[in-house]
Amino acid sequence: MTVIETPERADVVQKAAKLVPLLKSHALWSEQNRQLHKETVEALADAGVFRLRVPARYGGLESSTRTVIDVLGEVTKGDGSAAWVAQVNAITTWMACLLPDEVQDEIFADPDTRLCGTLSPTGMCVPTDGGMVLTGKWGFISGALHSQWQMVIAIAPAPAPGPEVSFWPIMAAVPMSDLQIVDDWHTSGLRGSGSVTTVAQDVFIPQRRILPLPMVLTEQYASAANAASPIYRTPLLPTASALSVGTAVGLANAAREEFFERLSGRKITYTAYENTNEAPITHLRASQATMLADEAAFHAQRLGSLVDAKGEDGSPWTLSDRTLARADMGRACELAMEAATILSLASGGSSVYSDVPIQRIVRDLHAINLHALMHPATNTELHGRILCGMEPNTLYI
Repeated sequence: MTVIETPERADVVQKAAKLVPLLKSHALWSEQNRQLHKETVEALADAGVFRLRVPARYGGLESSTRTVIDVLGEVTKGDGSAAWVAQVNAITTWMACLLPDEVQDEIFADPDTRLCGTLSPTGMCVPTDGGMVLTGKWGFISGALHSQWQMVIAIAPAPAPGPEVSFWPIMAAVPMSDLQIVDDWHTSGLRGSGSVTTVAQDVFIPQRRILPLPMVLTEQYASAANAASPIYRTPLLPTASALSVGTAVGLANAAREEFFERLSGRKITYTAYENTNEAPITHLRASQATMLADEAAFHAQRLGSLVDAKGEDGSPWTLSDRTLARADMGRACELAMEAATILSLASGGSSVYSDVPIQRIVRDLHAINLHALMHPATNTELHGRILCGMEPNTLYI
């Protein structure tokens, strides 16, 4: 089955672009209040941004990876935190689509359902009749304040022969109504994302909502309805990597737009340059940053195209393919950060004010580059290990 980019799916990119003025108008409020403005969430929902990875049979767009990257790139021009929440929603929605179809029927019964989650296994499960009892705490849960379900990773006893008990990570869907929220999101970047901590205390999870993570990581998914769809038969980590790069690349482009918007008529203080755009140093920085942003876009597009192509033809993923996906993600984030930093340093002292977006863009990119899965050095090291003939030192590949 081939998912074709219908006008409806392609239209979501245009709808996202039209949201930019509204998102910009609420970006400072969202940052100051450490969560997305209500109108921002509603606008994203109305434009279909939260339905990018919802199956078509539930009224979703079932969009290609490249489409998701393009949509996030547009949203980011208005607010990086809004794009980040949409990005996490796309990833966790896709994860939910690996669960049994009856669970998906439950999750997507409401067409406006939104999801959040993380890949950190910071919970423990104890088997009980009909499922497991979950206790744990998960940090950095972007969009938790606006979601109905969380995809959690926890540790549980694994079926094993003999008297010894072994453990393995599991992936499960948990209603947000079963979780407590800890308002601890006091950060320097992505402040508007509301990436709070969630807590589970003796929460029962029916067995049908649980998949062993080792099965997920080897593409042994439980959904029959999605099995033939190119969107849902790709590996978890390359898919999550590809769905993550749109925000970073979008922020680099947003920095470029903000820089040139403030360029004309602004002097370089304590010099003879009455217009910043006349100075050779400005020309050098503008070119350098633009090339870096373009290079970041190349890595994002190559990654998105790889995931889409392999999803379409069903060809196997080699270890090199999987490693390249992580490397492309890390490099895109690194280049986007370098581009935005150059432009920020060329934006003059007035850019430190909180109502000038470029300083927020740089802080958002700094936060992204600190993310454990997106961290450039971590991904570069992993890529180099494989190039040098060594085994990966992580399950997340």
